[in-house]
Amino acid sequence: MIRRRILLPFRAVSEPRAILLVRCPDQPGIIAAISGFLFEHGANIIDFDQHSTDDDGGVYFTRLEFQTGRVDLPLDELRGAFEAEVARRFAMNWRLAAPTPRKRVGVLVSRHDHALLELLWTWRRGELPAEISLVISNHPELRAAVEGFGVRFEHVPNGRDQREQAERSMTALLDGAADVVVLARYMQILSGPFVARFGGRLINIHHSFLPAFAGADPYRQAHERGVKIVGATAHYVTEALDAGPIIDQDVARVSHRDEVDDLKRLGRDLERRVLARAVRWHCEDRVIVHGNKTVVFA
Repeated sequence: MIRRRILLPFRAVSEPRAILLVRCPDQPGIIAAISGFLFEHGANIIDFDQHSTDDDGGVYFTRLEFQTGRVDLPLDELRGAFEAEVARRFAMNWRLAAPTPRKRVGVLVSRHDHALLELLWTWRRGELPAEISLVISNHPELRAAVEGFGVRFEHVPNGRDQREQAERSMTALLDGAADVVVLARYMQILSGPFVARFGGRLINIHHSFLPAFAGADPYRQAHERGVKIVGATAHYVTEALDAGPIIDQDVARVSHRDEVDDLKRLGRDLERRVLARAVRWHCEDRVIVHGNKTVVFA
């Protein structure tokens, strides 16, 4: 694996800027073409991270941030010029976007509040570059906690006999209100059509035991097996259950002294931190999906 990063002098992030994400077959000249194009149009690159999967015949990934205050074209026209002058030549899969306005985050949650509250606190502290616009729960208990942050809360009952209606209601609430949907311990299976509607912008958190200890009470199963680590995984949701591209993971060591409740406590702490990182990286356009993997420029 080859991963290269160019560190550039600090620039005030208050200046207008844009982010370019690129995935394409690796070959000579890509960096020169991108940087030359941006220079010719008056852009000043302030962050440049890149990765290639192989020295020869690999896939090239890059993320650039550049200042747009002196760019000679509006962003839409710059996109057209980049497609014509650079992207087609290198068969690029690419996206060019401004980081403002911030992405709107919709959250689905059940009764467990640890991952949700971490997102809300991170957002309130100004550490999540997004706007949490809406929280939807299949239980009413978290209304007061959510509304205490000034965030809209909607109770949408969900269960085996009402799933179709529940998903119609959630879709109506999320459409136009959320650019990314986060499952902060939402304990319901989502249908294929719902997942497809929010494909590539639906993020889930769960324990990292999978494929071991699947099903009910995984921490008790893990305790009975005598595991020495517990963990958490944040990933994009696909129709294959808990098998989407992984954005972030973390682990903590445990010992024979730890009981089931200790494992659950450690797991909750990992889940909230891993999910908050994954959502932040997505909202900062730091993630490129490649097959069932991700390249994360964090």
